[in-house]
Amino acid sequence: METREEVIRVRGLTRRFGAFTAVDRVDFEVYKGEIFGYLGANGAGKSTTIRMLCGLLSPTSGEALVAGIDVGRHPERVKRAIGYMSQKFSLYADLTVEENVEFFGGAYGMGGARLRHRGAQVLEAVGLDKERGTKAGDLPGGWRQRLALGCAILHEPRIVFLDEPTAGVDPLSRRDFWALIRGLARGGTTILVTTHYMDEAEYCDRVGLMVDGRLAALDTPPGLKGTFVPGVLMHVRGPGPEAAAWLGRLDGALQVERFGAGYHVRLQEPAPDAEALVRAIREAGLGEAEVEILEASLEDVFLEVVRKASDPGLGRVEA
Repeated sequence: METREEVIRVRGLTRRFGAFTAVDRVDFEVYKGEIFGYLGANGAGKSTTIRMLCGLLSPTSGEALVAGIDVGRHPERVKRAIGYMSQKFSLYADLTVEENVEFFGGAYGMGGARLRHRGAQVLEAVGLDKERGTKAGDLPGGWRQRLALGCAILHEPRIVFLDEPTAGVDPLSRRDFWALIRGLARGGTTILVTTHYMDEAEYCDRVGLMVDGRLAALDTPPGLKGTFVPGVLMHVRGPGPEAAAWLGRLDGALQVERFGAGYHVRLQEPAPDAEALVRAIREAGLGEAEVEILEASLEDVFLEVVRKASDPGLGRVEA
């Protein structure tokens, strides 16, 4: 079995602000070339974790090694070894695309022919090579995010931290941005990305779900779905409110929830197909129905994880 190279190691990482614990004894590892998604609602502790791993905020307790460097003891060394893109617009709006690249390249100690060559590579990779003279502030939001990513990878870091990089960006630009991220990972760059867009997490190799400062679950997207939303998910439309109790009495019924004008029903496998369930509802005298088999999403997973997070016996779920 091939041994994966561990590039981030976190053990018991904790950060308190007075009496408030923002990150509470978090453990995880991230491997070379992996896209590691770090998800949670606003205030769950995602950005605080990122800031500690980037050497921007000292841990209260615990240990974190990034590229083999202890973030608590050597934060400046960590900053030089990584790429970082914050959720806020981190570029200089009055500088052109090319001037931003030159500025950030200089901040990383690059210059001369090396910076010109690497800068040209990066601008081509992010699709901005024809926008060199455009001021960063005049770029559309999605293009600004591409430029910010380009500036974060100028110095070819092994690890890139992206803190909610697509917040406020339109869906098409988000898709293009994730194509860039996947390309970096295929080249061996490790990506740790925070997001509150559950659909984006489907692109990640593994996903950690934060709830109230704690890492409540960690696994691949299929693994999380299999653990937290097992079985077959069906959307039932048509029957009235009396159908809820009947659906809950079906053999293998795991969960019945109101969803819009219908119901989401989860059944253990093997489950009846859609046509069989429509017939059963009609024969039970509940009227006509439409049934659609759905694929569970990471949003379904997240809602279930939040529901179970108060259970002290839940623990962490890993691949």
